[in-house]
Amino acid sequence: MKQKYLLSTYKRQEVCFERGDNATLWDGDGKEYIDFAAGVAVCSVGHGNYRLARAISDQVAKIIHVSNLYRIEPQEECARRIVELSEYDMRCFFGNSGTEVNEGAIKIARKYGEVDGKVKRYKIITLKNSFHGRTITALKATGQVAKHDYFGPYPDGFVYAASVEEIESLIDEYTVAVMIELVQGEGGVQPLNLVAVQRLALSLKSKDILLIVDEVQTGVYRCGSFLASHIYGITPDVITLAKGLGGGVPIGVVMSGIKDIFSYGDHGSTFGGNYLSSASANEVLDILEEYSQRGELIDHQNYFETSLERFASAYPSIFTERVGIGMMQGLRVIDGNTLSKIINIAVETGVLVIKSGKNTLRFVPPLTISKSEIDEGFRRLNLVMLQLTE
Repeated sequence: MKQKYLLSTYKRQEVCFERGDNATLWDGDGKEYIDFAAGVAVCSVGHGNYRLARAISDQVAKIIHVSNLYRIEPQEECARRIVELSEYDMRCFFGNSGTEVNEGAIKIARKYGEVDGKVKRYKIITLKNSFHGRTITALKATGQVAKHDYFGPYPDGFVYAASVEEIESLIDEYTVAVMIELVQGEGGVQPLNLVAVQRLALSLKSKDILLIVDEVQTGVYRCGSFLASHIYGITPDVITLAKGLGGGVPIGVVMSGIKDIFSYGDHGSTFGGNYLSSASANEVLDILEEYSQRGELIDHQNYFETSLERFASAYPSIFTERVGIGMMQGLRVIDGNTLSKIINIAVETGVLVIKSGKNTLRFVPPLTISKSEIDEGFRRLNLVMLQLTE
């Protein structure tokens, strides 16, 4: 087995895909699968997208990488597009992943907390069920204590709130920022309460405490609008994006409303926002902006939600609740063992779904998924349920 050369960081399904077309994948034996996972919310414009492939090919034939020691025109264009689509007055820094840009957001907050080169405020409050990445600092920002085992000691200054409402009580003179996901992707596809988030945003603004919104999974139209922050009606100070931005090519961006926070040498990335990843992101933004403007995004989103609701309601003894926003949906399952069975049988039946939290079946399909692919995916999931309940 070739996997013997890999570290054991993933419990992989015994399937290897060879090609794809939108939300449909085929393995080496020619078996077909409907993809309701999109590489964990990454393949936003589907698999085998001709426009994205052409944009990547054209760019690769010219320049892939020169480093950030020189101007990169596609990166500058990507930053302009993101800022204009966000409707916020911000500047961008490009990295390679959600974890990396969350690290950038933390560095922005920490520098903002300094006065005359001295640390005055450094604490960052996150939520107990949050997930912000796997590097040492981003992992410490993650409010799931079980994930902290083995890797300490960690940097100080992170405080975990049990809920949005509890955050206020944890603020002290050393608090510089609050960092939240508006829909907790790894924490059970759990949307935060809209009113509570709006109240928090206003309070933080009055106290000169930064609001960092981790939109690594919720951004780039995943929840319907370009940003979930638009749905919540807030203006964050810092936003992070990644996953769906490159359509599968690694890229991330931290956006800051504090536009002059960094000086030369404060932060950097060798690969971040290079020609390849920026060209990919620009094409993804073109495709999704057109898709949204035509009304297809909201139409297919509503169709998916309706299909998911119909599916879940047919099995009330298995699914207890539907959660999520837009094309970021979850079904609460009665227990973790049943959830694992559903995921495993689903692969055998030719449909890909994934886990979130302890007991949530997560659905994050390509945003461009067709209605016929949605229908076929749920037809197969119904077959899964028949096997499960036999």
